[in-house]
Amino acid sequence: MAMDGFTDTGMPETDVLWFLPTHGDGRYLGTQTGARHVSLSYLGQIARAADELGYFGVLLPTGRSCEDSWVVASTLLPATQRLRFLVAVRPGLSEPSMTARMAATFDRLSDGRLLVNVVAGGDPKELRADGVWLDHAGRYAATDEYLTVWRALMRGETVDFTGRHVRCEAARLLFPPVQAPYPPLNFGGSSDEGQAVAARHADVYLTWGETPADVAEKIARTRDAAAAQGRTLRFGIRLHVIVRETAEEAWRAADDLIRHVDDDAIALAQKAFAGFDSVGQQRMARLHGGRRDNLEIAPNLWAGVGLVRGGAGTALVGDPLQVAARMREYMALGIDRFILSGYPHLEECYRFAELVFPLLPLKATTGIDRGPARNAGPFGEVIANVAAPERRA
Repeated sequence: MAMDGFTDTGMPETDVLWFLPTHGDGRYLGTQTGARHVSLSYLGQIARAADELGYFGVLLPTGRSCEDSWVVASTLLPATQRLRFLVAVRPGLSEPSMTARMAATFDRLSDGRLLVNVVAGGDPKELRADGVWLDHAGRYAATDEYLTVWRALMRGETVDFTGRHVRCEAARLLFPPVQAPYPPLNFGGSSDEGQAVAARHADVYLTWGETPADVAEKIARTRDAAAAQGRTLRFGIRLHVIVRETAEEAWRAADDLIRHVDDDAIALAQKAFAGFDSVGQQRMARLHGGRRDNLEIAPNLWAGVGLVRGGAGTALVGDPLQVAARMREYMALGIDRFILSGYPHLEECYRFAELVFPLLPLKATTGIDRGPARNAGPFGEVIANVAAPERRA
């Protein structure tokens, strides 16, 4: 029996989420070769696979290069049964009262399957295009005010608030969410300002996939900041994953993923990322320096994705035992939520669950043990239509 996220032996347990690629998917990075149409049908395939395989939930990205996360998540609710949806709230793009109503409605209609991802933004050009002209410090100050009001509304309070960025009078939410006091707030921010906001408001602090030593340092700083507020946090990590039955296959797949990425594409991407004021993006860029000659930055941790992809830019690469071992290292630091993705997302969703789930101490909210496949014995189809295949560990 598991209690409070630990097994009876004291081993920490984890939830695992997958990713809905509303900004595009395919077999390779940085090319139209092997690209897939991001249709509702395809996103539904991934969501249903994640639901069927037992993932805790799915993350939906946000930004002008993505389909709207709230619309996509709402559309996929009827296609899933237990899957949770980690959907973005972007302070500055809407008022807290509006997002509170959206969140409460989604939570009620899904019977408590909403998770909230607070995104303060990182690309000043994109933000200005959306009408947000605040600098880095200003965005986190606005986020602090926004979440102060949002949380109070979701708790059922009537709110009068006058701040520099947010102002409301007698604001209230008439219909509460299912989850009390509100759907859990997930928040990532590598800067001092971001960690301060997380300490005051977040339930789960998220980091991108840095080395275990760097992740440990971030967790320690954020945990101390939360303790100073009289609060405790949980911790999650966002990573890509490339797992194969052998390590050699996995590393070949990693090389293959960027086979069409040329130096011009890397230079274009790194120039764009250099204009971000996101400390997290700056930390991602430093891991590889725009070079492809030394991408394994820690055992089984590969920075190749970040050559051309913003945000999370690292992947766990290896055979199932290696990937599970690296995940356990992060769990030992305090991580109890992994948000994973892989290319293409449909196939990798199956591959990771089938190869790695059995090797992890999972929370009851992740993983479904249905026993042997009903039509085929333990594994595979019936041999010659007469005999079940031999069970192999």
